[in-house]
Amino acid sequence: MTTSDFVHSLPALWLAVLATFCLAGAALAAALIRTGKSRQPPVTPDTTPDTVRTLLREFEKNGHSADAALVKWSPDTLRKILATELPDAQVIVVSNREPYIHNLKEDEVELVVPASGLVSALEPITRACAGTWVAYGGGSADHLTVDENDRVAVPPDDPSYMLRRVWLSDEEHAGYYLGFANEGLWPLCHIAFTRPNFRAADWETYQSVNRKFANAVVAEARNERPIVLVQDYHFALLPRMLREQLPDAIIITFWHIPWPNSEVFSICPWRERILDGLLGSSIIGFHTQFHCNNFIESVDRFLETRIEREDAAISYQGRTSLVHAYPISIEWPPAQLGKVPAVQQCRDRVRTRLGLAEGVKLCVGVERLDYTKGIVDRFRALDELFNRHPEWIGKVTVLQIAAPSRGTLPDYERLHRECERCAEEINQRYGYEGYTPVLFIAEHHTQRQVYEIYRAADVCMVTSLHDGMNLVAKEFVAARDDEQGVLILSMFAGASKELLEALIVNPFDAATMGEALQHALAMSSDEQRDRMRRMREIVRDNNVYRWAGSMLLDAARLRKRAEVELPGAGNPIETNNVVSLPERWRAMT
Repeated sequence: MTTSDFVHSLPALWLAVLATFCLAGAALAAALIRTGKSRQPPVTPDTTPDTVRTLLREFEKNGHSADAALVKWSPDTLRKILATELPDAQVIVVSNREPYIHNLKEDEVELVVPASGLVSALEPITRACAGTWVAYGGGSADHLTVDENDRVAVPPDDPSYMLRRVWLSDEEHAGYYLGFANEGLWPLCHIAFTRPNFRAADWETYQSVNRKFANAVVAEARNERPIVLVQDYHFALLPRMLREQLPDAIIITFWHIPWPNSEVFSICPWRERILDGLLGSSIIGFHTQFHCNNFIESVDRFLETRIEREDAAISYQGRTSLVHAYPISIEWPPAQLGKVPAVQQCRDRVRTRLGLAEGVKLCVGVERLDYTKGIVDRFRALDELFNRHPEWIGKVTVLQIAAPSRGTLPDYERLHRECERCAEEINQRYGYEGYTPVLFIAEHHTQRQVYEIYRAADVCMVTSLHDGMNLVAKEFVAARDDEQGVLILSMFAGASKELLEALIVNPFDAATMGEALQHALAMSSDEQRDRMRRMREIVRDNNVYRWAGSMLLDAARLRKRAEVELPGAGNPIETNNVVSLPERWRAMT
């Protein structure tokens, strides 16, 4: 029997069913293509079947329709979610770094907007939500610009939300931030082969500072049911502290850096306390499913919990926390893009400023001066390029912008010296009068300056040894509205799971990375355009509003289920207590 005979033999009802499935499949395929899912690599630890459930959740969120994947995410989308799904909800963001810093400069107050990935992601969200941002006030003039309640309305030119500053002494900042957070948790969570240092005094300070921030959040809460977005490894204990004072709050904790496997995490002397603190959250978010899996394995190893792995739900001390992947992104279109000149003008200005000769390709790296970023490794890749392809000597310059960071810590001082030494060795070996292969600039740059550099570059190198996401990669793509330029991207950055048209490299393999650099420098304009166009579609569709909107929608579903599951209960959030865990959470996902 032929296919045609078989089809004609089917009853009309079955034909209708078959047509429905075909249409559904076509809609799903279109959504997958639009979101870039169809181009994901074969199943790896980062692309488990959970990504299918994540996509299905997206469909369900938009009225049980596959159109959710096609939503145009914008500030208006977020405002609509808040108005319709979370009416009267107060959004409070908590982070160590503040979005606006006031410093004294020659007896005048200077406003500084830090070039921070976290700030660039969260600031447009807080603006859209008209929320409150609680952060450490570290600027030398911060105390001069706040009211009697330590608040200041921001952005200064068009205030749309409130910044609440928390004050820390030098001792508190040293113990909590430099000590426990950045000499302990930071190297613990990054595979960069730097030994973490854990000191009891730092731990005590970390606890007290987390308590200080908890008290500030409670003071800012207008009612007992705010939505609190806790940001990053500086505040692992904060969710539990907030839960004790605001039991009805929706607490969403996002961990911006990788989460290590349970064996590595066991190094931390206070591992159980860290996990207990995070499980005070309603939702715990990571950039990738792989990091979610590592967190769940750590919980399973060190705490007595009940875990529903299929639905990524952890029941602990009578409450349930969801553990989901929410890949962070940037604002689209970037606000900075309207403040910089056209691409050719940017190229002319940057090249003139750097003294580049005609025909010299410009390869850039932009990040904090940190041992996880692979700065020395990209210098070694340039050395490999020159060794294997000496015809490029004199025809390519690497501009490395490295904003000073945590410079008082010994590991960062050593890194600075190593970067300078490596750059100088390459310059002495291959440079000559009128040509400098490596320009190493350890200075802070404004976001506008950074975007100008992105637009001037022929190649952008993001060679992180380990990274949660890395927004430099996405910023570079967003800056290139001319659809030119090549992105070299580390396989150990979360962004490599999305930006598949980048040249994906292993930063620990200098020789292969040198070959990737040769490919990038020689790439045709047409190939650049094809790759950049697809990456820009991904960044546009999966922008920061989608990141925040996904978390807020999950928060809304938590709240609604809490309100309807046990009508008449005195404490709505107590409906998170698990009676029938598989059915309840399977229905939610």
